[in-house]
Amino acid sequence: MSEDTREREYSHAGGVVARIVDGERQYLLVEAKGRPGEWVLPKGHIEAGETAEAAAVREVEEEAGVHAAIVGRAGDNEYVAEGERVRTIFFLMRYEGEVSREENRGLAWRRYDDALKLLHYENTRHVLARAHALSETR
Repeated sequence: MSEDTREREYSHAGGVVARIVDGERQYLLVEAKGRPGEWVLPKGHIEAGETAEAAAVREVEEEAGVHAAIVGRAGDNEYVAEGERVRTIFFLMRYEGEVSREENRGLAWRRYDDALKLLHYENTRHVLARAHALSETR
């Protein structure tokens, strides 16, 4: 199966955004929509005609007000929500600055160990772990 074919199977795309502050890497987390205190990675639907990469960049901007550039693929996860299969591809992204955001969600920048503890879902912690390993090599 080609990469293009596999990419079309994804319904959602998201970002694991990293930045360096005072020599320490931090990762961006957002509160889940409508569920305060439930921390997740920013992600959302891939729109018709949109690449997964473009969707990830757009969703990070909309949900967190952060502009970021894709560094590499960080992994994917799959689950069922409200009877629908959700398959998300995540990209490691480099923080590049602030933009206006469309959604009013809680934001948190956390060091890797703290981000792992704060993330609500195990499959999301696995994505963060893969992104962290990738970020260590770049």
